[in-house]
Amino acid sequence: MNNAFQKLKGDRVIWMTVLFLGLISLLAVYASIGSLAVKRVDGSTFHFLFKHSMMLVSGGFIMFYVSRLPFGAYSRLAKLLIGVTVALLALTLLVGSNINGGRRWLEIPYTGLSFQTSDLAKVVLVVYLARVIGKQQDEPWTFRDVLMKLAVPIGAICGLILPANFSTAAMLFTICLIIMFIGQVPVKWLAGLVGLAIAAFVGLVAVNEAFGLNILPRVETWQSRLESFGEADSEANYQVEHAKIAIASGGMLPNGPGSGASRNWLPHPYSDMIYAFIIEEYGSILGGLGLLLLYLILLFRAVRIASNCAKPFGALAAIGLGLMLVMQAMINMAVAVNLVPVTGQPLPLVSMGGTSVWFTCLAIGIMLSVSRGNEEEAPVSETTDAKRPRTALA
Repeated sequence: MNNAFQKLKGDRVIWMTVLFLGLISLLAVYASIGSLAVKRVDGSTFHFLFKHSMMLVSGGFIMFYVSRLPFGAYSRLAKLLIGVTVALLALTLLVGSNINGGRRWLEIPYTGLSFQTSDLAKVVLVVYLARVIGKQQDEPWTFRDVLMKLAVPIGAICGLILPANFSTAAMLFTICLIIMFIGQVPVKWLAGLVGLAIAAFVGLVAVNEAFGLNILPRVETWQSRLESFGEADSEANYQVEHAKIAIASGGMLPNGPGSGASRNWLPHPYSDMIYAFIIEEYGSILGGLGLLLLYLILLFRAVRIASNCAKPFGALAAIGLGLMLVMQAMINMAVAVNLVPVTGQPLPLVSMGGTSVWFTCLAIGIMLSVSRGNEEEAPVSETTDAKRPRTALA
């Protein structure tokens, strides 16, 4: 066991945090998939548990091998993939699988698998921004630089995600703003980007409604969720109301694995509402605050990795990817406790999912690659503090 642990390069606290999240996921998914099992002829939960286990294990291998590559390779890879990502997002809107009125999934030919192209886009855009801002560290930002290097790729990717998935587009745009702020892009340009994004969104909604177009097919869903937020008797808040019942049933202390009755009536207790189900079985202290603590540890380690990195790209990539994962987790938890409207964001590494697990592990693998680079350069960096990146974290 110790020999295997020694082979794991990079931040070992992150490795342990991921291991704990994976174990929690297996326990929670196994206990909550009864509603799926009854749809099978044999009524067995083993099929879903085995599939989820394989996704977690294969994700672990992805994370391991990604962490072993020099993180500079991902800077070059992001430059190559940014155009491919835009094309895949556009293709998804045209021919992707239509689920709940939104085209989010694209099938991989001859494999029987499909993936959510926005999961790939999140990782690629964050790493690409880290590359662009890192290379601009010693040069002033001009209007042309901000427009061509930042606004165009952010606008293209977030704009293509928006029609099918507002919450992901908004979250990704917010993360991009934070990365640019940390990378010391002038605030006036950030304010300009925010104003431009708001104006573009309002314009799209107005055109969509005025001319009866299908540019934003989920506008009515967004409006319904906002209007019904906080209304106890609202049909649109059905998920949240049942999640609150599950949380109240959990109490403060653990009831034990397999004790959660909400698997029988809580919508999606194995994915979107898995946080509420975990609290029902493990209590608000261990299940609720404990899970929150694990994600905060992940964010703290990401900040620590970024602070110790001598290269701007590595620092910005680590903090950006860490923020992306933890913000997604916070949104999922906030939905379960009725702090924000329903969004459909899964809980990273915990919710039962398909290829989204792989992209989450890819993001963590890149963070670990940066951490590994810090460890290898530690003796040199102690005498070269002047070369630290010029970012808000420095």
